[in-house]
Amino acid sequence: MKQPFYLYARAIAMLMVASLVLAAGCKSGQSATNISQAKPVSETQSQSQANFDEQRQNAENQARPELEKERQTAQDQANQTLDQDAIAAINDTQNAIKAISQNKKNDALAAIEAATGKIDILLARNVKAALIPVASEVEVIDAAPLDEKAVQALDYSVAEAVKNKDYPTARLLLYSLESEIRARTYNLPLATYPLALQQAARLLDQGKSDDASKVLGTALTTMVAVDKVTPIPLVLARAAIAAAEEQRLKDKNAAQALLATAKDQLRRCQELGYAANATEYSALNTNIAQLDKELKGNGDTTSLFAKLKDELSPLFNRQSAQERRQ
Repeated sequence: MKQPFYLYARAIAMLMVASLVLAAGCKSGQSATNISQAKPVSETQSQSQANFDEQRQNAENQARPELEKERQTAQDQANQTLDQDAIAAINDTQNAIKAISQNKKNDALAAIEAATGKIDILLARNVKAALIPVASEVEVIDAAPLDEKAVQALDYSVAEAVKNKDYPTARLLLYSLESEIRARTYNLPLATYPLALQQAARLLDQGKSDDASKVLGTALTTMVAVDKVTPIPLVLARAAIAAAEEQRLKDKNAAQALLATAKDQLRRCQELGYAANATEYSALNTNIAQLDKELKGNGDTTSLFAKLKDELSPLFNRQSAQERRQ
């Protein structure tokens, strides 16, 4: 069996080194020391790769604190949408249920009347609105595996489950592909809530307290949940790009590692199905590659960073603004 050519070349090189050591005479000790201390090219490359991988890990860790900042921003934005009159109507409804349980019919009717008055105000103020936010919660959900092959395996399993119409399994598997900041608002439905209040009041007048309480309880539990989702990989990519821009004049290696992190996160975002077919991904990867090239030289990267951030913003904002009803 023939040996690969590089093995012969390596053997010849080793013979040449041995000849040089023998011919060096009394200086051979020093030469041998230098040669023994010199690291093979492959080992040097491996060390460089290890260093770069460590820098990339540090870069991702540096970007992680941005998640809490983004979560707080999402919480603040969700809280700002809450309608105080709608919240007061909910409280009045709860008071009505409490009064019914205590056999205080008049108090219950007064609470329903107060809730109805607030709903009338909402209807007049929000003629075209069908849903009014009354409560919110924000969660950071990062259940997706970090390994790309594991993500692909889950993707395949989901496809197989859907193909076999095993939708419960498909839904369960899809939960394992989530990596997002989810802002959920609970909304009062203006189309049905006023009718529930009217029906409850009528039942109370008829002496059907239990039925009235059930109607009000059902109204309180039929709030419509609306989600707005910001993909975690996009948050990390944006943070890594911002950090790379900050480091570009101080530490080019660190800046390159941060850009590599941004590229990894963009690929992860696609793999997890967050706007997987968006045209921005291709342009973003092209600009990251150009930036990486420029960082290796002495070119001015100011405009390239500005362009990269401008291209990321529409994708980020579009993903964060999309609504999903539960």
